[in-house]
Amino acid sequence: MSLSAPDPAGPNGIRPRLLIVDDQPVNIQVLYQLFARDHDVFMATSGRQAIEVCRRELPDLVLLDIMMSDLDGLEVCRALKGEAATRDIPVIFVTGQESPEEETRGLAAGAVDFISKPINPAVVQARVHTHLTLKAQADRLRDLAFVDGLTGVANRRRFDERLAQEWRACARTREPLAVALVDVDHFKQFNDYYGHQAGDACLQTVATQLVKVLRRPRDFVARYGGEEFVCLLSGVQASRAGHAAELLRASVEAAAVPHQRSDCAQVVTASIGLAVAVPTADTSPAELLAAADARLYQAKQAGRNRSCVG
Repeated sequence: MSLSAPDPAGPNGIRPRLLIVDDQPVNIQVLYQLFARDHDVFMATSGRQAIEVCRRELPDLVLLDIMMSDLDGLEVCRALKGEAATRDIPVIFVTGQESPEEETRGLAAGAVDFISKPINPAVVQARVHTHLTLKAQADRLRDLAFVDGLTGVANRRRFDERLAQEWRACARTREPLAVALVDVDHFKQFNDYYGHQAGDACLQTVATQLVKVLRRPRDFVARYGGEEFVCLLSGVQASRAGHAAELLRASVEAAAVPHQRSDCAQVVTASIGLAVAVPTADTSPAELLAAADARLYQAKQAGRNRSCVG
């Protein structure tokens, strides 16, 4: 008989993301079979690999073996709790060791629960579902302070925090980081002609269109201020980032919000400036933002409703 936990997907239907870590593939397969139907499951067979997967994929929960050949589970858990980007990911230890001392060490390292081997499928599913639910609730409460009240995307405060996180992560992995500044063309004229309520609805539509384009786990959209938005794309080369910027521009235009006072189209459009860099010790996030702002200026000077990449 197949066992299944209650539907773990949230109201938006997004599947929870689990990372299973064990240096014995057979143990990974057992857990994979339990969760693959309703979850996006990632796998790691070493402690170092687990840390890298967490940094890259940001799973919602980690099922972590304690005894491994390189870094043990306690070291992995401490490492995850020591980084801003991963500290809120709940960790459940899956272990054959059941001593009170071992459990105390695990909780001190930051774990939220213990599951004993050999596993009981119903118990594992119930505990995973419980901790995913708790994390979703905590995420919603935490996000309230970082959400733009009008558009529902992240606010400037959250963007500043996320930019610093992604800068550090990309510096560590030597991956490029792209910043796209998105400015709604002739928005003042739109507000003057259609009214501020229509202007608010316009900004909500633009935010929705941007979010539709950026669907990878680390992609990020925020309201930067006024009619400006900002997007982060981690680990994307300049050519692909440029393609993404053009998709963002086209998505705003495709919403077909009428704009009779624009001199570049009959609908609402956006100009986009995008800059890409591999973070180093000699550079800063402020320099990347300044480069994106310079490209945005170029896009406006060239006639608007276009993207400029540098």
